[in-house]
Amino acid sequence: MTIVRKHRVARMGVSVAALIAGATMASAHMPYVLPTQFDLTEKADHITVESAFAEDAFVPEVAMRDAPFHLIGPDGAKLSTGAVTYLRDLSIFEADIKADGTYRISTGQRGGRKGKMIRQGDKWVMGGEAPVAPGAAKPAGEEVAVQSMTLADAYVTRGAPSTGALKPRGEALEVQPVTHPNGIAAGSDATFVLLFDGKPLAGVDVTLFRSAGVHDGRKIAGQVKSDAAGRFTVKPGDAGTYLLLVRHRAQAPAGAETPWRSYSYTLAFDAA
Repeated sequence: MTIVRKHRVARMGVSVAALIAGATMASAHMPYVLPTQFDLTEKADHITVESAFAEDAFVPEVAMRDAPFHLIGPDGAKLSTGAVTYLRDLSIFEADIKADGTYRISTGQRGGRKGKMIRQGDKWVMGGEAPVAPGAAKPAGEEVAVQSMTLADAYVTRGAPSTGALKPRGEALEVQPVTHPNGIAAGSDATFVLLFDGKPLAGVDVTLFRSAGVHDGRKIAGQVKSDAAGRFTVKPGDAGTYLLLVRHRAQAPAGAETPWRSYSYTLAFDAA
């Protein structure tokens, strides 16, 4: 079927592992990549992309640096981008689009800051996230070291859509589209599968943000949980650009710099 659209841790009552995996990241920045267009004409030969960290969807605050930006082509091959220009608030690059089909634009998996997770009662928070009154001492509690890992994707299609670029990586936190990203329509369901190390991840919160929400006060368009098979469905109510956000904390692979990692994943898409 042809899809046609226009642009745009030891038990202590509860285990450390379970507590950290369920911890939230209040007020934390989220990564994103945003192409100038999501659907390209067959005459298009490149795409321009911005990337940053932001608290509000697509409102850049901190440039995405040291990220292994790349594309995945329609045949599933990894492709390089052009040189990256780093501004204070955002990073910008161009990438060649030489053939028809769907491409994945990605920051690649980026290792970020290292910090401490602090246990407060039955919850774990990142150091600096816990509210502290002026002049008060740092909250006491058990601490574990953690590193942030961020990954942001978007899909663009030139001509007829394809599925080669939609195949999952099979590592870390990611979202695999079931509904083709360049065929998402306002008012209709869009289905995805949440994966961690290639396996379905159940019971994890997924938040859908609206780009227009910065202006009309309706920033969050939906909040759902992945089911036992890792599947979840969202419904963008209005035409426009959206950002899916998922966060998950887990033990790091053997040999990692910290015993725990805090993963953040986003997917940008347009709803016609």
